[in-house]
Amino acid sequence: MNLQQPNANDATRTTNRSRNVSPMSGLCTRCVDGCRGNCEVFKATFRGRELLYPGPFGSITAGGDKNYPVDYSHLNIHGYALGAKGLPKGQVGDPDTARFPNVNTETSYGWDKKVKMKVPIFTGALGSTELARKNWEHFAIGAAISGVTIVCGENVCGIDPELELNKSKKVKKAPDMDRRIETYNRYHRGFGEILVQMNVEDTRLGVAEYIIDKHKLETIELKWGQGAKCIGGEIKVNSLERALELQKRGYIVTPDPSDPIVQAAFKDHAIKEFERHSRLGFIGEEEFYAEVNRLRKLGFKRITLKTGAYGLRELAMALKWSSKAKIDLLTIDGAPGGTGMSPWRMMEEWGMPSLYLHAAAYEFAKMLSNKGERVPDIAFAGGFSSEDGVFKALSLGAPYTKAVCMGRALMIPGMVGKNIALWLKDNDLPKTVSEFGSSVEEIFVNYEDVKKLVGEKEIKKIPLGAIGIYSYSSKIKVGLQQLMAGARCFNVDSITRNELMSLTEECAKVTGITYLMDSYRNEAMKIINS
Repeated sequence: MNLQQPNANDATRTTNRSRNVSPMSGLCTRCVDGCRGNCEVFKATFRGRELLYPGPFGSITAGGDKNYPVDYSHLNIHGYALGAKGLPKGQVGDPDTARFPNVNTETSYGWDKKVKMKVPIFTGALGSTELARKNWEHFAIGAAISGVTIVCGENVCGIDPELELNKSKKVKKAPDMDRRIETYNRYHRGFGEILVQMNVEDTRLGVAEYIIDKHKLETIELKWGQGAKCIGGEIKVNSLERALELQKRGYIVTPDPSDPIVQAAFKDHAIKEFERHSRLGFIGEEEFYAEVNRLRKLGFKRITLKTGAYGLRELAMALKWSSKAKIDLLTIDGAPGGTGMSPWRMMEEWGMPSLYLHAAAYEFAKMLSNKGERVPDIAFAGGFSSEDGVFKALSLGAPYTKAVCMGRALMIPGMVGKNIALWLKDNDLPKTVSEFGSSVEEIFVNYEDVKKLVGEKEIKKIPLGAIGIYSYSSKIKVGLQQLMAGARCFNVDSITRNELMSLTEECAKVTGITYLMDSYRNEAMKIINS
């Protein structure tokens, strides 16, 4: 493994002074009295708990960079020189029919009432973080025109400054949730959907009742966790009044904004921000079934479940209980995760890494299937950003894995597109962009595609971040078509585990994917010895 430096990272804006660093502690081997910084211990000396989190909050996303012994890069994709699977019925594979642009990348998920997507990717939960709020139009419209699902994450109602509660302390009015749902639905084209995620606070606030009554959403997601952290969702706020308001609504806010000492420290500008935490969820089998039944009685057609990088016990519970409850999609998120708001060392050191967790998920799903139990449709999450990762995830979990959930990778194009609009307005395009032109039409290779999709008049209303997400999704689609064609798989359902090979024997042991020097060896020997 590469050397980790637990005492310095760009995410926490810290560095080691020494060229030599202790591998375990991350401390400089020669720590000098009088050093002017800037390792984490140095900075935490006067900023304390702020060093738990990447920053600056609201302006960045952060992803763990721990180099695990085995990861998805230890798998390679097979290419074949003959055959073709998954062609339209009655079509025989030949050089004229088995062309890569003919590969069908559509997928679907759901127990009975299925949701189709144009590409087998969808967004991770974009919830109460500031990045999700201020970029929502870009993210939601981009997902809608790309024909993929967007997950509206937890706590959106609970942190809305304009939230109104009724006498029972349930949601009466939630303008930000309304905006999020209406923005996506305005450009929805029949593929994908918007679904809303719920945690403990959302359940207590009656979010499910609000979105089914007002917006008639068909799907809602229960959340057990994520790949980046094993505690509830978090955000930061930089106003004492806002912190007190969120505390009054029932959230855990630290440091305690009602404490006179904390208020004095905030007035002195020593404390500059507060953390708002969600509560830890506590799951039980019968309680899980009861909640699923309650949500179905409210009118939801589909119930999905998102779980995090827990160990094998929780993974088994998620799969078994989802099977029994007829959960429509189970998203399994592995460490280290990428997020806008998670404790940095937790992101680095907590949880089962994606490949290990996903390999175990396939193993357990296969066991359920062998017993005659129906396995829920599965999505894998945890560090994916390119078409090869999507292919590997679909193949590793085949035939149960239907899609890949992406966090930062689907957010970045939205933010880049938004910033290109600002740079164009200020006549300040960086060379990385201006080399392709000085107008929207020149810069965005998929601009005309989006214009054709939404129409001549509507294109002017489409934010550039949305076009960015469409362009990124298009890149994933075409790249996936090329990889699938090379593996002679012409639709998603035709992808099997045989399309992968392990580059190391350790990877083969973890995943059950054959070591490359043994992969197809029996077939090869039959040819050699014939």
